[in-house]
Amino acid sequence: MIEEPSLTGGIFWAMRFFTDIAFRWIPGTVQVVAGTAPQAGDTPPPIRSITEPITTTDVAHFLQTSASADAYNNLYQYWTLWIAIIVIGGLLLSASIIYCALRIMQVRRHEHDMWHAAAHTVAAQDVPKTQLRWNRVLEQVHSENEQGWRLAILEADIMLNELLDVLGHRGETMADKMKQIDRSRFHTVDLAWEAHSVRNQIAHQGSMKSLDSREARRIVSLYEKVFKEFDFVS
Repeated sequence: MIEEPSLTGGIFWAMRFFTDIAFRWIPGTVQVVAGTAPQAGDTPPPIRSITEPITTTDVAHFLQTSASADAYNNLYQYWTLWIAIIVIGGLLLSASIIYCALRIMQVRRHEHDMWHAAAHTVAAQDVPKTQLRWNRVLEQVHSENEQGWRLAILEADIMLNELLDVLGHRGETMADKMKQIDRSRFHTVDLAWEAHSVRNQIAHQGSMKSLDSREARRIVSLYEKVFKEFDFVS
């Protein structure tokens, strides 16, 4: 009864076929071309077990018997040179492999950083709206526009009002809310009063209130100290 072909059997016969090519046909062809093939009537060398280890002497004997005399003599004469070439070539190849591996890692890291930056936009990071507003205040107060300085102080005062609401202080005006503050729990209340006072001058006097960049930044820094006491901004 003929057995049906199987994948395992196919792999076995394929390996056997390529083994015959590698270890029988190619060496035989090399011996025929080199003129070292055994002649008819010659006693074949004893067959050694495939599990028996091969020594350096065996390799040298194989090269001596399978290669032509000139080729073997050249190999023996320039053996040190061949070793140096092989070592140098191996080192260069190893260095190339290491360099390529490092470059691939750098490219992968760069791609990961780009993907991370694209995936973690402002919306993805869920930056609090308060922090975005505060960043805008800082941009305005560090600009060269006087109108921007005034807007920065006005916006910072609005944020201070919201902070007082968050802290539970109630009142019709900010002055009413700050009068309820317990100084033991609000260490920067005096700074808040000073900054709010300047804001009122800007709101009521308008352009009549003189304001330079240094003073504007000082007032905004007062608001910043108040906000950071309660981690309102970072």
